[in-house]
Amino acid sequence: MYKRLEMADSIRVPPEHLGEDVTESVKGALSKNVEGHIFDEAGVVLAVEEVSSVEGGEIEPEDAGIHYDVEFTAIAYQPELHEVVQGEVVDITGFGAFIRIGPLDGLCHVSQIMDEYVNMDEENEMLVSEEGDKTLSIGDFVTARMIAVSLDKQDSNKLNLTMRQPGLGKDEWIEMYEEEQADEGEEE
Repeated sequence: MYKRLEMADSIRVPPEHLGEDVTESVKGALSKNVEGHIFDEAGVVLAVEEVSSVEGGEIEPEDAGIHYDVEFTAIAYQPELHEVVQGEVVDITGFGAFIRIGPLDGLCHVSQIMDEYVNMDEENEMLVSEEGDKTLSIGDFVTARMIAVSLDKQDSNKLNLTMRQPGLGKDEWIEMYEEEQADEGEEE
């Protein structure tokens, strides 16, 4: 889920930015040091929007940079367990599909892609259902649900996804399912 957060941190502004506007220097240092990084309480910080408070301006021994205590607003993405997400398939392997969800990639294991058995078509880089009527390729857009979330600051992030429920999967699979449900409703 994307969030706008109020955050606080201590930030070092390098000495080459002395004499510049303090707020802009602090925002630049924040952008360099927090954007793209993972924080336990925030998730992945995507952008620093605004610096609301700058205090301090202390120099530490043997460091020419200036250290400020700052409060700022940031945009972050924090995946949540059971969250329904939309993304693009960015890689296909024999064990599943990697799906880009905002700034992170999640894995949908072959056992979680569809109810049918799935085969890998290596020549065409796609996963094909046993019946052959459903395929999943790089560039396809899908709807999935998060079944495991583990964010770690050491780049061992794991997002596991499923598409084996009604309303999930490749967009055309969802349309096929809805049409089947409508046809069954008309027959009753």
